[in-house]
Amino acid sequence: MTALRPGAATPGAATPGAGTPGAATLSAPTPRAGTLSAATLPARTLRLGTRGSALALAQSGQVARQLTAALAAPVELVPIRTQGDSDPRALVSIGGTGVFVTALRSALLAGEVDLVVHSLKDLPTAPAAGLVLAAVPAREDPADVLVAAAGLAELPAGARVGTGAPRRAAQLAALRPDLEIVPVRGNVDTRIAAVRAGRMHGVVLARAGLARLGRLSDVAHTFTAGQMLPAPGQGALAVECRADEPELAAALAGALDDAASRAAVRAERALLAALEAGCSAPVGALAEVAGDTLVLQAVVGGGLRQTARAPYDWGAGGEQSAAALGRTLAEQLIAAGAMDVLGTTTEKVMGQ
Repeated sequence: MTALRPGAATPGAATPGAGTPGAATLSAPTPRAGTLSAATLPARTLRLGTRGSALALAQSGQVARQLTAALAAPVELVPIRTQGDSDPRALVSIGGTGVFVTALRSALLAGEVDLVVHSLKDLPTAPAAGLVLAAVPAREDPADVLVAAAGLAELPAGARVGTGAPRRAAQLAALRPDLEIVPVRGNVDTRIAAVRAGRMHGVVLARAGLARLGRLSDVAHTFTAGQMLPAPGQGALAVECRADEPELAAALAGALDDAASRAAVRAERALLAALEAGCSAPVGALAEVAGDTLVLQAVVGGGLRQTARAPYDWGAGGEQSAAALGRTLAEQLIAAGAMDVLGTTTEKVMGQ
């Protein structure tokens, strides 16, 4: 059973996606699915820390239901307000990296909750002392989408399109230099309401969030990877717990972790770390497993784009080979001038 502390909204319905093959991020590999059973854990209610937005509650509710089904353990959702929820300024103005994560991690380290669920793209690339990335569940479709009254090709010259992400702004400007890109913050409903009220012609959002909220009917255009690469880790969730609870970490891995999703996100985030870029940087990346090959595409700014491939190890070495591919592609991008692009793109496309 999933409980919600008084005063919080009921989690929205989550729609499991056809996860794009791929995966993980910043800690050592955890035991694979099926290694532990519910009997491994003492009887307890698991307190799951989550942001309080409708999307965060939908995501955490989905994880809670999976845990209850797999471990026969009741789960209580504990909403926590983060800096990113409280500060209305643009993410690049308040630091970007970690603004949606720090409060959740602090509550976890303080023992106020037993585990937390993040949108994986929000996690800093550096490891967090005392915590472990226990699971990366199967990834939702990581594509970006346009919510508008018309498709991308039908938008008139000068149309106002909202996004708070320099990555999206740079790639959108490359696709349609005639559009006016408008900085925007707020939850999914707030952004869509701005379109419906006529304050802008459209807004770019993550397809995964709309899928989890049951809002895919609002999509006017889905960007292909050739048009717009997603943020590293977009569409994936991260489930963290304390490092001093190895039994819980192993149980979470057994119930939730998807090896392919973990490996793909590992490649994407290794690239981001090697570029020394944060989660709000104008960097897009998408890794996909095709048979025994891992393919990683990346873009810096709106036009510096490269692809790298490497054999993929489906065994214990999969994460290490994925990380190595991410670092290799980052080196290629740096040699092609990525650091200069990173230094100028954000100010140019977001009008800072």
